[in-house]
This record gives sequence, C-alpha cells and structure tokens, in this order.
Amino acid sequence: MSIDDFYRKQFGKIAGVDEAGRGPLAGPVVASAVIIKEHIAGIKDSKLLSPERREKLFQEILDNAVVGIGIATPEEIDIYNIFHATRIAMNRALENLAEKPDYVIVDGKWLKLSQPGTCVVMGDRKSESIGAASIVAKVVRDRIMRAYSRVFPEYGFDKNKGYPTKDHIEKLREHGVTWFHRLTFSPVRKYLTLKELEKMLREGRISERRYEKIKGVIG
Repeated sequence: MSIDDFYRKQFGKIAGVDEAGRGPLAGPVVASAVIIKEHIAGIKDSKLLSPERREKLFQEILDNAVVGIGIATPEEIDIYNIFHATRIAMNRALENLAEKPDYVIVDGKWLKLSQPGTCVVMGDRKSESIGAASIVAKVVRDRIMRAYSRVFPEYGFDKNKGYPTKDHIEKLREHGVTWFHRLTFSPVRKYLTLKELEKMLREGRISERRYEKIKGVIG
C-alpha cells in the first residue's frame, strides 16, 4: 500500500502539499496543493527531474489532478520570516483548491496549516501527491523567476532562480540590492544601505511595514 493510499483509507480525500523557494535570496516562496485523481507515471521529487521532464509532468498533473497554488512574496518573507511565509503560501494553495480535502500531507515539517494533516519526512520522494505538488511549485516558481529576469537582467534569475550562487553573490556586490530580493536575508542585507532602503520606500517599491522591519536590522 502506498503512503497516499494509507492516508486515503484512514481519512478519505487527501491533498499533498509542498513548496519551492525557501532557500533563495530573491523571489517568492511558492506552494502547491494537489489532489490526485488518476495515477501519473514518473512523479518524484522535482529536484530529481530535468526541467524538460518537470514541464511535461506539470501538464499531466494539471490534466489529472485538482491543483491549488499559493505564493508568498519577498515582502511577506521579510515581514513574517521564511517559516511563516511558507505557511502562508501553503494555506493559500489549499484555499485555491477547487475541492476541499479531508486530510493534508506535507513534505518535511508540519507547519500547523489551516486544515487537518500531518508531515511526511522526504514526502516528495514517497508520496505521489506530495511529489506532484513539488513539481507544480517548482515549475511555477521557475517561470516567475524567468519573468523577473527580464525586469532585472543583470542578476541572472533565469539561471540561478534567486539561489545564492557565486555569480549571484557577485552580481549583488556589483549592482546592489533590489526590492525583489529578500532584504532580511544576511547575504543580501550586507549589501544594503539605509540610504538605498529609504529610496525603495520613497519610490513605493517597499511598504512602510517592510521598511521598519528591515531598518531595525541594518540600522
């Protein structure tokens, strides 16, 4: 019996939940919730799949499952921290499902979501539902980062996806910080000055609440 079938037998309709983008220095954290309707061959942890394979499976998941997507912005990450922003994204993904699950299974740690559920350690490799959610979250987030690479071409978001690669750190050192970065993250914060932060506020790039949160860290 699969993990998914184990939980279905106990609780009924289940949704697998996973996220993409907790570790990057820029961009949102994206979560997905997936209720599998028909078995989809080849689903596994999105990190173990090529981009081409992920894209193919992404479409198959959309065709054979109920999918919800939730996003927490860099602003929310800075204001609430990455742990709570991940919970926000996951709850939004569950809210965006067209059907309500009876039980939720989440990869990694249980984040006390808005619906009953539990965590499954390495769930993206053990559960078809969580694996599908990991693929959806990863594909959606990668598309967002490619889009923002056209807004901020100097940072190479289409390649590094916001992660702290050597090249990304070098670009931060060379070009400075943008509002799309996670300004509370220490590798970003070290290149941010109060003057630059105040300029972001004046230009409406960040909210007063985000400004106050970050000012206390760099000031």
